[in-house]
Amino acid sequence: MSGRANPYDNAKAESFFKTLKVEEIYLADVVSTEELAERVPYYIDEIYNQQRLHSSLGYVPPVEFETLHINSGPQAGDVLTIMQVCPV
Repeated sequence: MSGRANPYDNAKAESFFKTLKVEEIYLADVVSTEELAERVPYYIDEIYNQQRLHSSLGYVPPVEFETLHINSGPQAGDVLTIMQVCPV
């Protein structure tokens, strides 16, 4: 989470938790911690990462974005390319 006096570090975590609450917990009327413990991993693995469109990724799910990135191959300036040229 955020460092002291730096609110910007916390923005991504707060955005994720807001999305989790609005799209899963409040809509499903979760009432017990046991039910919550079952629903949250499902939401993250199956909905958030596999199906939910993310505006910061060009409106594709994270798994699809990652696959597209891997299939496009290394680009000039990528860490992988630099490491291949200058092994440590």
